[in-house]
Amino acid sequence: MSNSNASMDAIDRAIVEATQGGLPLCPQPYHEIARRIAQDPALVMDRLRSMLERGVIRRIGVVPNHYALGWRANGMTVWDVTDEQVDRLGERVGALAFVSHCYRRPRRLPDWPYNLFAMVHGHDRAAVQTQIAMIAGVLGDACRAHDTLYSTHILKKTGLRI
Repeated sequence: MSNSNASMDAIDRAIVEATQGGLPLCPQPYHEIARRIAQDPALVMDRLRSMLERGVIRRIGVVPNHYALGWRANGMTVWDVTDEQVDRLGERVGALAFVSHCYRRPRRLPDWPYNLFAMVHGHDRAAVQTQIAMIAGVLGDACRAHDTLYSTHILKKTGLRI
């Protein structure tokens, strides 16, 4: 959710509050949300589409529990990429099917030179290492250094709540 609360009316807010914990696991989740907030399903779907178009919400998608799915080697890869190329290359890295999150972040010199972060998931560390090699291939000579921070526990698995 962006900071576009001003562009939300009471119905939009009710829809966001009803969906922020996840969509109901049923054949017609938008109909169930509509029932919960006493609105028409078509209105709920139109409002969600409008909030996506306006940038009030960024996306509607699945948030899997990677551990439960057998993806136990989850690594946040961090990369020191030349500033002149980080945006262009970051978009290419973010488009890789195995990258679930990709961000540009400020460096914290002298101790933290990394400015590109990409989360990858694998059944084991060998699979993640293969993915890391593929990212390194995309970045090429623009990458000066990298590291991987592996997850050991899920501490939080929710998005922003309003």
